[in-house]
Amino acid sequence: MTATTPIRRFRQTKIVATLGPSSSSPEMIRALFEAGVDVFRLNFSHGSHDDHGARVRAIRALERELERPIAIMADLQGPKLRLGRFADGSVELTVGQPFRLDLSTEPGDATRVGMPHPEIFAALRPGTDLLLDDGKVRLRIVACSPEHADTTVVTGTKLSDRKGVNVPDVLLPLSPLTAKDRADLAFALDQEVDWVALSFVQRPEDVAEARKLIAGRAALMSKLEKPLAIQHLERIVELSDGVMVARGDLGVEMPPEDVPSIQKRIIREARKAGKPVIVATQMLESMIGAPAPTRAEASDVAITAAARQVAHTIHAAAIVTYTTSGSTTLRAARERPEVPILCLTATVAASRRLVLAYGVHSVLTEDIQNFSDMVHKATRIAYAHGLAEDGQRLVITAGVPFGMPGSTNILRIAWVERPVLPAGGYTQYAQESRSDQLTPVMADAGV
Repeated sequence: MTATTPIRRFRQTKIVATLGPSSSSPEMIRALFEAGVDVFRLNFSHGSHDDHGARVRAIRALERELERPIAIMADLQGPKLRLGRFADGSVELTVGQPFRLDLSTEPGDATRVGMPHPEIFAALRPGTDLLLDDGKVRLRIVACSPEHADTTVVTGTKLSDRKGVNVPDVLLPLSPLTAKDRADLAFALDQEVDWVALSFVQRPEDVAEARKLIAGRAALMSKLEKPLAIQHLERIVELSDGVMVARGDLGVEMPPEDVPSIQKRIIREARKAGKPVIVATQMLESMIGAPAPTRAEASDVAITAAARQVAHTIHAAAIVTYTTSGSTTLRAARERPEVPILCLTATVAASRRLVLAYGVHSVLTEDIQNFSDMVHKATRIAYAHGLAEDGQRLVITAGVPFGMPGSTNILRIAWVERPVLPAGGYTQYAQESRSDQLTPVMADAGV
């Protein structure tokens, strides 16, 4: 693969890959991208800022070389609730035995262990269950105070140092952003990442807190890993730019057989809102305050819906959207058309963020002056990137005047003709803002 060969993914679903110590060299990052990765995830639960900074630089260098937008997601760690240590490293428990949790820093034994989280003790009530070590051990609270909890072992036998603690169905008085997360967030935003993934979301206020700190410098992905968040699903989706279904974490705090139905519900809600949704981990094991939408909102929905219907009817090769904020393209993706969506944008941030959206092939291009210019550019780029061949048709949507969100109001059908490539080859051809060498035949769709 060379820089002059347009990269085209022949699939609709996108791939998010996490970079770690063995996959962070420029050569490995390039190999992963060429193998199909669309979005690189930086896991801030591990690694230093220097490590993540080097990964960002390698990704951006590859992006410049291949002239394709590549999205970077910074995944914040969030609060980590863990037990203390045992004197012998681990203990054997017996079902039905008493076991105490407390704030002491002394090493634990078969009768007690420290849990250095006063916020958990403040939220506990008799009858509450605690899940330890990803649910392998279940303890039931029989009595509690702000400093300790007396429990009975319900299931599980072996427990070792520093295992995680989950508290199902209890709203913990914790912000999803620890001091470490705030430092990591500031660093990630300085690195100009495209997405920030927020862990430990319990309620809409958690998302609002993060969005205020991000201040529009990146898109916000809310990770749905706690069942309590599902009680506020619609509002959380509304406040987020995308959501992630953390299947493994959900499966710890709720019956595993309930996870598939919850997953489908989250996906439906994200699609209804026209926002990307990631299904993660363990894959193999304006109308809120008004009774009616605005004219612009109704128009946007009807054009994007019509684009999918027209593309199906005329057997179009692709749908083309022009966007500055990304909203037009996301509405098109929400309709799940049968053909790819070619997104043209002059905004670097939008081109990278939309890499994550279903079925979208994002292309960063020079600004467009008028709709006729956009049609010419759309046919050239669609051909150069392998989305359409000579004689095929495109369905093109945009809002006029350009640059005004919520103004999607034009749909046009354009025929593609094979061009005569300029001396610069495909790269120059795909990036030209204008060309007098190609005048495709166009027909209005009557919208």
